[in-house]
Amino acid sequence: MSQVAVLGAGSWGTAFAKVLADAGQAVTLWARRADVAAAIRDEHVNPDYLPGLRLPDAVTATADPREAIEGADLVVIAVPSQTLRGNLGDWARHLAPDATLVSLMKGIELGTLKRMSELIVEAAGVEPDRVAVVSGPNLAPEIVTEQPAATVVACTDPDRAAHVQKAIATRYLRPYTNDDVIGCELGGAVKNVIALASGMAEGLGFGDNTKAMLITRGLAETARLGVALGADPLTFAGLAGMGDLVATCSSPLSRNRTFGEHLGRGETLEQAQAATRFTAEGVKSCLAIRDLAVKHGVEMPITEQVERVCHEGLDPRVAVGALMSREPKSE
Repeated sequence: MSQVAVLGAGSWGTAFAKVLADAGQAVTLWARRADVAAAIRDEHVNPDYLPGLRLPDAVTATADPREAIEGADLVVIAVPSQTLRGNLGDWARHLAPDATLVSLMKGIELGTLKRMSELIVEAAGVEPDRVAVVSGPNLAPEIVTEQPAATVVACTDPDRAAHVQKAIATRYLRPYTNDDVIGCELGGAVKNVIALASGMAEGLGFGDNTKAMLITRGLAETARLGVALGADPLTFAGLAGMGDLVATCSSPLSRNRTFGEHLGRGETLEQAQAATRFTAEGVKSCLAIRDLAVKHGVEMPITEQVERVCHEGLDPRVAVGALMSREPKSE
């Protein structure tokens, strides 16, 4: 049995804590709000994010990050990507010397253009082989109802990857290992942007042809950027690439797709946020991913149009026209 800290009690952090407990681990969830921590600790529920779910007895919670982290040999991080750097500054001193850090986050840091594993290495002062990434088609509401699913554990240290794999393997979640951290992280980050585009298509009333086009051409964008950064192109044909992209673009459970639907109906960014009560990761990540593409000379037309809709007020119909009128070329 491992002692595990899960830092972040949102939907995916809470769902992942359940997975760990079901796999036989002792889990302490850190929640930013004391009332959420108390509900998880005393009643084994997280009513704000996963109402109706009773968490296993092996899951407890605290609002004190030190209490969660100290003594943990696995430290799982599940906070919004743009808040990670500030949080890690407070958390790093509590880490055990050889603890494995597991990132559940899917984003690129604004300004630095760093992937989440790179940011963890820098901000926590750890070696890259101590950081693992979990990514795949893992919609939290389906995971907590124990519907069969699979995911990828990526780490440059195969022993650590295998350790995390064993720690999360359950009868309903099948984890695979991979050493392509770059590819797995980019697949997870870019799919949120493409899901915004897919949601916009839904909101505009377009059908399956349009959404299939966005998924496949979005995958091409992701792979181009990945190869430019040193990823294995085969990663994008797997769970952390195509698998995650299909689930996030297709499911009404996807925050990014749902957010995009509101934009496709003509709502502003502020109206979409008010209607959904959250900001989808892709809304911020599209800025960083666009800048990363420009830096490496990679064409990402769907990402570019999503950024223009989200941050420049472009009408989604105009964005569609811009995509469809691009110069013809070979696939």
